[in-house]
Amino acid sequence: MSAPVKKLRVATTSLAGCFGCHMSFLDIDERLLHLVELIEFDRSPLTDIKTCGPCDIGIIEGGLCNAENVHVLREFRANCTTLIALGACAINGGLPAQRNHLALSTILEEVYHAQHGLVDGFIPNDPELPLPLNQVHPIHEVVKIDYFIPGCPPSGDAIWKVLTDLLAGREPELGHGLIHYD
Repeated sequence: MSAPVKKLRVATTSLAGCFGCHMSFLDIDERLLHLVELIEFDRSPLTDIKTCGPCDIGIIEGGLCNAENVHVLREFRANCTTLIALGACAINGGLPAQRNHLALSTILEEVYHAQHGLVDGFIPNDPELPLPLNQVHPIHEVVKIDYFIPGCPPSGDAIWKVLTDLLAGREPELGHGLIHYD
């Protein structure tokens, strides 16, 4: 009788983004059944585990817009042997970074006090809320990233290719048809 194959531990999270990259992850479709024979999920919206333990692969979607995002990213880097930036928001800030040409104070004032904002609004100042960063940052500006999967969102096929290459011990390579920057 052969020993059972050790499953790799994989963690995923979404920071400042729209969750579209996780939806693309689910677009692996029936291949997910094969994938769960090879990996075990740690922290992920798929498991509802809230902290990241020691993992072989960490997959991060979304950029950094607040202190909690930075904390989660650093937790992933500390616990994951390999870290993958998934999608445009993680790689270059994506749509959330469009606010970067405005001062944070201007944005908060517009949202909470301006005539099109909330009636009798006030800028929240609760210790339970993560502090916003002055700008949205791509994740490679804070930690070392091992692999990048571009796209908005990247295709399920591109995610599948990178994961299966890593699981097989190959250097991931996205060729024509799998890589795009939209």
